[in-house]
Amino acid sequence: MSSEGGGNNGQQDREDSDLLTIRPLGAGQEVGRSCIMLEFKNKKIMLDCGIHPGLSGMDALPYTDMIESDEIDLLLITHFHLDHCGALPWFLEKTTFKGRVFMTPATKAIYRWLLSDYIKVSNISSDHMLYTEKDLEKSMDKIEIINFHQEVDVSGIKFTAYNAGHVLGAAMFMIEIAGVKVLYTGDFSRVEDRHLMAAEVPNSSPDILISESTYGTHIHEKREQREARFTTKIHDIVTRGGHCLIPVFALGRAQELLLILDEYWSCHPELHDIPIYYASSLAKKCMAVYQTYIGAMNERIRRQIGISNPFVFKHISSLKNIDNFDDIGPCVILASPGMMQSGLSRQLFESWCTDKRNGVVVAGYCVEGTLAKHILSEPSEVVTMNGQKLPLRMSVDYISFSAHTDYEQTSEFIRILNPPHIVLVHGEQNEMMRLKQGLLREFEDFQGSIYTPRNTQAVELYFRGEKMAKVMGSLASKQCTDGQQLSGILVKRGFNYHLVEPADLNNYTDLSTSSVVQRQMVHCSISSHLLLHYMTQLSSDATPVLVHGEQMLKVFGGAITVIHTGSHVTIEWTADATNDMYADAVLSVILQVSSQPKRLGELSVKQEITKDTSFAKKLMKLMSDMFGESNVICSSNSEKIEVITEDMRASIDPNTLVVESNDESFHHLVQSAAKRLHTALQI
Repeated sequence: MSSEGGGNNGQQDREDSDLLTIRPLGAGQEVGRSCIMLEFKNKKIMLDCGIHPGLSGMDALPYTDMIESDEIDLLLITHFHLDHCGALPWFLEKTTFKGRVFMTPATKAIYRWLLSDYIKVSNISSDHMLYTEKDLEKSMDKIEIINFHQEVDVSGIKFTAYNAGHVLGAAMFMIEIAGVKVLYTGDFSRVEDRHLMAAEVPNSSPDILISESTYGTHIHEKREQREARFTTKIHDIVTRGGHCLIPVFALGRAQELLLILDEYWSCHPELHDIPIYYASSLAKKCMAVYQTYIGAMNERIRRQIGISNPFVFKHISSLKNIDNFDDIGPCVILASPGMMQSGLSRQLFESWCTDKRNGVVVAGYCVEGTLAKHILSEPSEVVTMNGQKLPLRMSVDYISFSAHTDYEQTSEFIRILNPPHIVLVHGEQNEMMRLKQGLLREFEDFQGSIYTPRNTQAVELYFRGEKMAKVMGSLASKQCTDGQQLSGILVKRGFNYHLVEPADLNNYTDLSTSSVVQRQMVHCSISSHLLLHYMTQLSSDATPVLVHGEQMLKVFGGAITVIHTGSHVTIEWTADATNDMYADAVLSVILQVSSQPKRLGELSVKQEITKDTSFAKKLMKLMSDMFGESNVICSSNSEKIEVITEDMRASIDPNTLVVESNDESFHHLVQSAAKRLHTALQI
């Protein structure tokens, strides 16, 4: 496996239309504000639109000034965490974005409540808020849902959602454009936990894998060991009379921890008098969502729901705000937000951090620049939100329940999919580089490429699409002999090409066939009798007909209609390549006859024609009139007359009237005109 390169064909074969670019506008060598731009074949897709939890205001946004929002065709949101969807209301309501946006039903339900909570707990003025509650409400109407394994096609972009584990409703997306497949994992976990199934492996391998790299080469502790450490630590804190703070996001890992704690408390009667609070204004709404989407969880939960709802807890109470909390005696509180930048978790931490009986258990991934990350370095003091310095005496423990893949899960996933190109995102620079080197060592015999782009840095890959057309409809049933050409109409649908008969257009497209009737009127003062004579010489099947009381001539098997009215002749025909040539021949004869001096009725046709010069010159003039002077050449060596059009040619020997041509219809037309002229000159 190599770390360089870019494409699957040689430099000499590359075209601009074959260029695929992947550009992180967020989550490039960082964790937070996930936002990846994918561009290929003039299609632009945004993958996630999050905010950076360690920053605020406009600084927290992805680098969207690098793109034209109104050019984006599609926006896909993987899950409801703020670092993946927190900027969505701003992007949908404050920019010129006009594309379509999709997420799973559970993600959409939770997105509404989670972002409403974010607006309320953000510790910044309304003037600096990215969006309002009204913006959030309006954004809901623009979001479409996609179910797992459902394939959707948006303007030729095909995409399918697969279960990603991680949190309820989390999806990874397989995207296909012009036959090139890209899998974007978002955040995913390949290990089943108490309520979520493991991430699925798509049934086809992608050409490009865009994967999170959050934990680099770290290997997670076994679930049973991790749960045991977690419950033991909390038991110790409350036994010594302390308050235990567990900072969590309102939804996601909180539900996993609640299941663990409720079960542990049920098994330890000595703890029944010690309360556990789920401190979130969204607690009730959150649990209603989880109880609704049981079907999106693992088999263990689906079996248990038949007996009792596992999300109706026996030992856990909801706590909407600190005003309803009696701060006496030991207790356990799960409070949001998980990074403790503001809100109730920050408020409780500042109240409890000076007492050594108390403890905080950080149970999820911490982003650089947040308080949760800072206290893991065991500082002697912390700065409160109002600038006051407090000693940090409470115990601090980190027990990760973060549902991101570790190195073993990531490498196994890559081994199964075997993608030729891997783009790492959503990882701090050091962790991302460690993962890259670990994969390079493990997959020595794999000739792929790994990319670790920074924010705004593009990964450029070339994919030469197959330029092949599939024969469809009645044309597909035709039997062709060797060397025989197959002709039809080439139809492009999305990025596929079909070759069909004109009559099948309405079956395979929104098009239908139509006919163009051409009409040309010229001044001609000859009699109807003389006109019929000349038309008979040009086409032996020239037939007079009477239509609606009007005398007409049908020439060349009825393909050309000649109407004589007074001093004018009108030619009508249905336009196609053959009929156009027939019409040119008829027009040429009419113009030639009409240019002769007027004669009395008793003047014979023979006398009129024989006034011209030699037959060769006459034939030359006829061919020039029919096909244009520039397309008719007289060979001085062979004395043959050459007639050349775009892709057809014919040569005529004026002495023998032998015609040679590369096209059967053209041969017939030229030979027929020459013979008719020769016959007319013999009269």
